[in-house]
Amino acid sequence: MAPPATDQHLRRVVRLVTVLNLAYFGIEFAVARVIGSVSLFADSIDFLEDASVNLLILLALGWSARKRARVGMALAGILLVPGLATLWTAWEKFNMPDAPDPTLLSLTGLGALAVNLSCALMLTRYRRHGGSLTKAAFLSARNDAVANIAIIGAGLVTAILWTSAWPDLIVGLGIAALNTDAAREVWQAAREERRTAEASPFHDSRL
Repeated sequence: MAPPATDQHLRRVVRLVTVLNLAYFGIEFAVARVIGSVSLFADSIDFLEDASVNLLILLALGWSARKRARVGMALAGILLVPGLATLWTAWEKFNMPDAPDPTLLSLTGLGALAVNLSCALMLTRYRRHGGSLTKAAFLSARNDAVANIAIIGAGLVTAILWTSAWPDLIVGLGIAALNTDAAREVWQAAREERRTAEASPFHDSRL
């Protein structure tokens, strides 16, 4: 278990990460609706999901490993939500395949990249503290940064090479795949944490 000082620092970091995610969710969601972007919509839902993950971490810090594992398993399900939302938005885009504004697409993706890289860097030193919970937050921020680079690329491709809805659609579906893989990793981490807790000589079956 991490020492109290580490937990206090982690709480401050997670609180800041939560605020950043909520703020950029509003920005990215608004731009996505204006320009009709699947990838930005998927990424904005990601920001909302990341904020939810970090709020749960704030609540769960200090709990037993077994309780943290249970929350970690729940978070694995939460990580699937953006993927499902993306699939629905992609289906709507198939019916109205208009290319989004490439400049706003790339600029908004660049802003998202700055936010996610900042969050990932802040969480890097704590990703092994707090078990599956902080691993979920770190994986979300890391995967989102990768997705943001792809969004910027989609905007450049749309502006320079291919004026089509497909670059945006492809990236949006890729973001859904990233979230599915992150959900798998968090589920495995939570199961391992639970097994470790159950094997502990101090394990209490009532927890």
